[in-house]
Amino acid sequence: MAGLQFTDLQSRPTEFLDCTSVTLEEFQHLVPPFETAFQTHMAAWRLDGKPRTARRFTVYQHCPLPTPEDRLLFILAYVKTCSLQVVQGRLFSMGQSKANQWMHVLLPVLLAALRALGDAPARSLTALAQRLGVAEADAAAVVASLEEEAAPLAAAPTGVPASPFCP
Repeated sequence: MAGLQFTDLQSRPTEFLDCTSVTLEEFQHLVPPFETAFQTHMAAWRLDGKPRTARRFTVYQHCPLPTPEDRLLFILAYVKTCSLQVVQGRLFSMGQSKANQWMHVLLPVLLAALRALGDAPARSLTALAQRLGVAEADAAAVVASLEEEAAPLAAAPTGVPASPFCP
């Protein structure tokens, strides 16, 4: 069974959006900075996390993620679904240990690409205020209103009986 690939999903935009939370247009906009960040990372590091000392990175013949689009699809699908590594590996025709290696490489690469585009998540109220171009108090008001909107959703019963395994 072949794994999930970008070429399979690109002709189905709704399914693509369901898997990644981005449109095809947004995805194509993200591919070049993502691949630049990936090549920069792989110039210094091996897939197993050790420093690169000899050969440069090349895509090998049976690589489960041979194209930049496949690598980006892999990490966006993981970020959206937060699936178990074994499940993510099966989706993309690799074992859990290889999926773990790819995740450890591609998560920081995705963050670097988002930073290059100016789309990385703000990690503080000050950073959010700077991004929005407003005072910190105004940014705090925006965050508070978003939290108020999300509160009823978090408190709503799911209709699923409580499990004895999960408090």
